[in-house]
Amino acid sequence: MKNNLVEALIGAVVLIVAAWFTFLVYSRTDIGANGGSEYVAYFNRIDGLSVGADVRISGVKVGTVTAQSLDAERDYLARVALTVDSGIELPLDSSARISSEGLLGGSYINVVIGGLPEYLVAGDEFEYTEDSIDLIGLVRQAMFSGDGDEEEGN
Repeated sequence: MKNNLVEALIGAVVLIVAAWFTFLVYSRTDIGANGGSEYVAYFNRIDGLSVGADVRISGVKVGTVTAQSLDAERDYLARVALTVDSGIELPLDSSARISSEGLLGGSYINVVIGGLPEYLVAGDEFEYTEDSIDLIGLVRQAMFSGDGDEEEGN
């Protein structure tokens, strides 16, 4: 009978720890966060941006990328759906830029707040967007951009 009591107590402790872990994960991530307004942005390239990536204003996370697709009706631009926390109003001239956390970091959307007194409403599209930067392409271009100018000086 004593073994059954010990096993029951150990089982209860395991269930409590599992419930605590589930609560911790739920509270620290955006699982279950369904509030906020959804907006759309179109980009030529979204390298490194994934569903679940942060949406930030002034470096503070205010939302999440919720979907990505290719829009055949818009010359195959990348369509990105994103949510922004309710209570945050975005002026019509706000812009969405794909930024990187560093050379090896992930990508996120940086929303730069505009100055117009009119605001986007849920479902609206960002008029101004800035694509991700292809760092490898830039390095390659810098390495091979020399047109032999050094030889002309001799």
